[in-house]
Amino acid sequence: MAFLPFTGSSEHPTDRHAPGAAPRPGPVRRAAAELRALAPGLGTAAVAVVLSTSLSRAVPGMSAAVIAVACGVVLTNLGGFHRTLRPGLRFAGRRLLRLAIVLLGLQIALPEVLALGWRALMVIAAATGGTFLATRWIGGRIGVSPRRSLLIATGVSVCGAAAVAAMHEVAGSDDDDVASAISVVVLYGSATIVALPLLARLLGLTPHQFGVWAGASVHEVAQVAAIGAAAGAGVLASAVVVKLARVVLLAPIVALTSVTLRRGTATRPPEAPRTAVTEGGVAGTPGTAGGAATSGDADTSGDAGGPGDTAGAGRRPPVMPLFVTGFLTMMIARSTGLVPAEVTQALPEVTGVLLAAALFGLGTGVNLRELVRGGRSLLLGGVATAVIGVISLLGVVIIG
Repeated sequence: MAFLPFTGSSEHPTDRHAPGAAPRPGPVRRAAAELRALAPGLGTAAVAVVLSTSLSRAVPGMSAAVIAVACGVVLTNLGGFHRTLRPGLRFAGRRLLRLAIVLLGLQIALPEVLALGWRALMVIAAATGGTFLATRWIGGRIGVSPRRSLLIATGVSVCGAAAVAAMHEVAGSDDDDVASAISVVVLYGSATIVALPLLARLLGLTPHQFGVWAGASVHEVAQVAAIGAAAGAGVLASAVVVKLARVVLLAPIVALTSVTLRRGTATRPPEAPRTAVTEGGVAGTPGTAGGAATSGDADTSGDAGGPGDTAGAGRRPPVMPLFVTGFLTMMIARSTGLVPAEVTQALPEVTGVLLAAALFGLGTGVNLRELVRGGRSLLLGGVATAVIGVISLLGVVIIG
């Protein structure tokens, strides 16, 4: 009986290019095969983006990204999800999401933000930081899971759906957590479109004060723009710049959270793969509705920081996720004037399309039955909205 010599390789003998063995496909064929696998999901996401963009133009204050995640939820929970969509939607929910967040940095010019003055910047920092910390603390007191509390805190305190998706990348949360947080952002952010102008009138705020208050407290950029457009140019200019100043805080908040999670995973033993526990105490497997980008999926993209990197197995998120570094780099490039005006004018549309595609992918992983049980998440979102509204209003009144 003959034995094969040991070569130190785990490669099976039939894998080698021996006579009669099937040759491995070349890089062109592999790329073509990957594109074929991605095409159904990306094509479906493209249709959802077109639909979401059209609806967002008809509904003031509603971003295409928010409508897209709702489309993903509807597709899955009405039985329209097919396994052939999974690769493309996972790609959208991870790679396109990170690209969108990087490009978001090109919309922010630091000189415009700094022109607000140190007093306004202090109000923004106090409202954002105070709301973020208070929401996480209150969430723990009323029984909302730490991961869901983290996403709600980020969405309300920073910049809505984009912030939720960015934090999802490092938090190890599942898609039901994402959908719950975005639902909160949409519900209470939409309510502020009606409530804030009425309150500003009753309080006798000047257009500048109203603009700072709206920019410092309203969740979505689209919602801020809707309030400003209805109230006049004086309010709109202040509101949008203040809102962009809050977006700047996305990078440090995500980075600091990633460091905290990294330290936490370093001090505890590896965990078994977790299951999602609803607020009602019922356990289930994350992402069973479609699994486009669930926390239980293995991240095979080769870059750290995906949800699969933190949800189990004791893996630690990177100190600074790569997409956060890209966000900061793009922001610096915009601030130094290296980016042509034509590019910056087109970027909001491009970023909106990428975010819509990414959130549609995340939406297809949502189990709606579990989501509707999240009454305490709605309560937490309402409290968080009240906290950021009160802190920012007090700041506006104090600085005049």
